Amino acid sequence: MMKKVAAVLLSTMIGSSLYAGNYDTGSKGFLGLEVGAATVDGERFGGIFHEGDAVEYGIRFGAQSDEWRATFAFDYFDSSSDDQNVEKGFLMVDYFFFNSDSEMNIRPFIGANIGLINYESTKVDATDFVYGGQAGVVVGLGESIDLDLSYRYSLSGSERVNSLGSIVFGLNYLY
Repeated sequence: MMKKVAAVLLSTMIGSSLYAGNYDTGSKGFLGLEVGAATVDGERFGGIFHEGDAVEYGIRFGAQSDEWRATFAFDYFDSSSDDQNVEKGFLMVDYFFFNSDSEMNIRPFIGANIGLINYESTKVDATDFVYGGQAGVVVGLGESIDLDLSYRYSLSGSERVNSLGSIVFGLNYLY
């Protein structure tokens, strides 16, 4: 099931980012990687909820202009010491509310996310929707590279997962 969801998300990401780059002359497509410190509050064996911490990593595709950014991201979280494993697929929309005129283009943003997760633990396997928000800052390093630091928080529609939180560092190549 999760492989099919990942394939659909990947196809959608690639297609929409390529199309978005041609849609508006002011927007650019991007491809990036992200890594973060994540916390997952989910059910473990016996109905006991546990908040597990681990590193998450993923890929991202999207398009951005001077004011908006739309991103598809797929992240993987595996905390073997806490017996939690999560695959996450997100659609995120961010609004840049300030653009600096310096050489390092610094742009803080706020946004919303919606997505699908697959959560696994001992005797627990749940797939459901998540929704939430994020805030952070993007630093432009030249014409083709952006650094991204953000905090992402999402709530789950599942009875097996309460919430997901991440401090995420991303590196984007703009094309």
